[in-house]
Amino acid sequence: MHRLPLGEVTLEFAGGSVVGNRYPANFDVLHVDPALPFAAVVDGMGAGEGSRRAGTTAMSTFVAQVRAAWPAVDARQLRAAVGHVQSAVRAAGAQLAELTGCTLTALLVEPDGGQGWLVQLGDSRAYRLRDGLLELLTVDHTAAWLGVLHGWYPVGSPAADRARYQLTRYAGHPDEPEADLLAVSLRPGDVWLLCTDGV
Repeated sequence: MHRLPLGEVTLEFAGGSVVGNRYPANFDVLHVDPALPFAAVVDGMGAGEGSRRAGTTAMSTFVAQVRAAWPAVDARQLRAAVGHVQSAVRAAGAQLAELTGCTLTALLVEPDGGQGWLVQLGDSRAYRLRDGLLELLTVDHTAAWLGVLHGWYPVGSPAADRARYQLTRYAGHPDEPEADLLAVSLRPGDVWLLCTDGV
């Protein structure tokens, strides 16, 4: 457990990752910053070198951008940081003959502790437990999410299951799509969970 006093509140951070049952190695990258109110999770796509390289490149680039901008981290700075991530992951995969991409979900808290920012790209997720209510605050950037939302196919159908692996936005995407940015309030007792789609 990592404790970080911030304004009138103290934030507590903890993190962990395991290989799981699907892939032979762990392609997740977790960051819990030792000095800033900032945590992020990245999930590589697939089980090859492109997945590993995308994850490590995305996280190291995003962390460097956040630290360089701190404490002036706002929507503009975060969009620029994600733009740097997109460029870095695309460059890292340029010499590989395989998909090089990953997801990115992050939570940053402003210096006074009153507001945070969620950054969402792909299908990792951010949940908040507040006053006994567990809420998913992010949207999966997948064909499955769009298909279920718009009634293209039923939840749990074979078509929906296949579409879970068709990401519409991710780091390393040829079109370099923007991340979702969500300004969120923080209250005493809130519990936040950032996780990959494997959870």
